[in-house]
Amino acid sequence: MRTLISTAFISLDGVVEAPGGEPGYRNSGWTFKDVEFLPEAFEIKDREQREATAMLLGRVSYEAFSQVWPDMEDFAGYKVMPKYVVSTTLTEERLAPNWGETTLLRSLEDVAALKETEGGPIIVHGSAALNRSLSDAGLIDRYHLLVFPLLLGAGKRLFSATDKDTQKLKLVEHQAYANGLQKNVFDVVH
Repeated sequence: MRTLISTAFISLDGVVEAPGGEPGYRNSGWTFKDVEFLPEAFEIKDREQREATAMLLGRVSYEAFSQVWPDMEDFAGYKVMPKYVVSTTLTEERLAPNWGETTLLRSLEDVAALKETEGGPIIVHGSAALNRSLSDAGLIDRYHLLVFPLLLGAGKRLFSATDKDTQKLKLVEHQAYANGLQKNVFDVVH
C-alpha cells in the first residue's frame, strides 16, 4: 500500500490558505511577510520532491499550481511526476498540457484504490478541502507540517471540524528553527 502524505505550510492556529500569495485572501503570502527566511527550515520540501512518486491535488490547487509550477526550476521534479486530481467538475480538456501525466479521480474511493497500487509515496500539496475529506476518510498516513509562528484568524484550515473519534498521531521527526518555524512530521496511527 502506498503512503499518502499531506504536506502543508500552516499557521499556529491551523490556517493553510494562500501561503504563497494566492489572490483573494486577506493575509495572502503570509509565509514571506513576517518570518525570516532560513533555507534549512525548508529542507523537507526538497526531500519531499525527491522521495514522492506521485502528487495528489484538489481541483482548486491543481488549477493554481499548474499555471506556475511547470516552469519553475524549484519544482522540476514535480513536472515529470504523475499527478492525480480529485474533482467531479474538472475535464480532460482543462488539464495543463505542459505538466506531465495527469489523471482525474472522481471520488475518495478512487483515492483509496490509488493507494492500493504499486509505487512509492503520494504527496498532497495545498488542497485544503481535499485534505479535510481525506483525513475524515482515514486516508492520510503522514503529515509534513511547517508551522509558522503566526496567528492568522480566519482562513481555510487544514484540519476538519467534523465531530469524530480521536485520531492519534506519532511524532517521527521534529525541529525548531531560529526564525520560529517548527517542522513536525507525524505518522497517523491506524
